[in-house]
Amino acid sequence: MKAAAALTRLGGVADAQQLLRWSTRRNIRRAVRAGEIERLAQGRYALPTAGVAWRSARGLSAVLCLRSAAAHYEWAMKLVPEQPELAVRRGRSLTPDQRRGVRLVWMNLGADDLAAGVTSPLRTVIDCARRLPFDEALAIADSALRSGMVTRAELAALDVQGAGAGAVRRVLNHAEGRAANPFESVLRALCLDSGLDVVPQQAIDLGSGVIHPDLVIEGQLVVIEADSWSFHASRAAYKRDCARYNLLVLHGWRVLRFTWEQVMCEPGYVRWALHQLRRVERPQVPAPVARLA
Repeated sequence: MKAAAALTRLGGVADAQQLLRWSTRRNIRRAVRAGEIERLAQGRYALPTAGVAWRSARGLSAVLCLRSAAAHYEWAMKLVPEQPELAVRRGRSLTPDQRRGVRLVWMNLGADDLAAGVTSPLRTVIDCARRLPFDEALAIADSALRSGMVTRAELAALDVQGAGAGAVRRVLNHAEGRAANPFESVLRALCLDSGLDVVPQQAIDLGSGVIHPDLVIEGQLVVIEADSWSFHASRAAYKRDCARYNLLVLHGWRVLRFTWEQVMCEPGYVRWALHQLRRVERPQVPAPVARLA
């Protein structure tokens, strides 16, 4: 797979090891030379989303916001913005030429909301929760927590008011830094939309060791996995996961596995499967029959 397409699947930013699961070193070098991706510090790569947004922002004296701000902070997301997302002060008038090629948001920002021409990490999470679909906003909030730029305590202390406050509170309540990537975050959002109370990376002791499935339904023996061959570092890792799934089933767990394409491109199927999970009662295991002497 081409490096830019691979980075898009990975949320717009990834380290070299993650990227090599989807692409090759030759493709990565070629994409860097062509300017399709950028090499960041410490072996990390990103789409040129933030750089393009910076150039547009300087030309308009605007501020990076929403997904462009998330890209600046190197947070992974479900969808990389097709156009720079920029904030300008309320009441400012811009010509059609100035508006072309960018997505503008009119908002008043205080000093605490800004960090060197970008909405602050906390303000970025709030704005995304208010203006983006739940699954996109949750993926960004999860990534913000993983980065350490935003903490659970900060999210819990927020008193959100105004239009869209309910949507913001929902994202803040469910944001979880243990989610490994946007793939898992979006799958969790679909579970929550389906009325399933799921916990990411919950520890399960199967006797032979402790495992941490992507999602576990609280109070039920149900595991839901964001499953993709490309997310495994090797065929051996994929083999270990298959053995883990078998062990879960042998211990009485039900396991649902969804591919990246299903979660990101076919959410209707995922919702249908989750709905069926809620409808189907767990079959009763018959009592063992005593052997005759």
